[in-house]
Amino acid sequence: MLRPPRASDVGALLTALRRNEAHLRPYTPQRPDRGDRRPTLASVARDVTSARRAWRRDDSYTFFLFDREDRRRVLGRVTLGRVIRGPFQNAFLGYWVDVGTQGKGVMTEAVRAVVGYAFDTLALHRVQAGVMPRNAASIRVVEKVGFRSEGLAVRYLQIAGKWEDHVIFALTREEWRR
Repeated sequence: MLRPPRASDVGALLTALRRNEAHLRPYTPQRPDRGDRRPTLASVARDVTSARRAWRRDDSYTFFLFDREDRRRVLGRVTLGRVIRGPFQNAFLGYWVDVGTQGKGVMTEAVRAVVGYAFDTLALHRVQAGVMPRNAASIRVVEKVGFRSEGLAVRYLQIAGKWEDHVIFALTREEWRR
């Protein structure tokens, strides 16, 4: 189940982030505003509040992925971030999935739904994603959804304290409709 964040999700998200801390660490940007990267109740509450505000401003769209059996258990997140309107009509895709849920097609299904929302509801023209070349599982997700590789961006983002290369993938509305 995918849906936008609610204030009541803070505890469930904190539990999910702590459960997946080691799994997510190699792929997570360090936040300049926080020396300790361990999620806290306060930091997660700020993130949820910020995500809710971003929806209202048309800046970013975060969806939490919940277990169908236990709708209080967060299994991941998919974000259409940094929405740029005007002649670009673009968003940047980001996502993570619970370590115990990997390899089951759940994230592919979630990304496909969010990309459909980007094109059909938000009327975006393009969605792009940057994926570290060593993250084979994440590359499989975007490829299954229909994204095409546009090339390598060298030292693109600082992840876990190191500048990491990323393969840039993109999908346009025209490609999505095909």
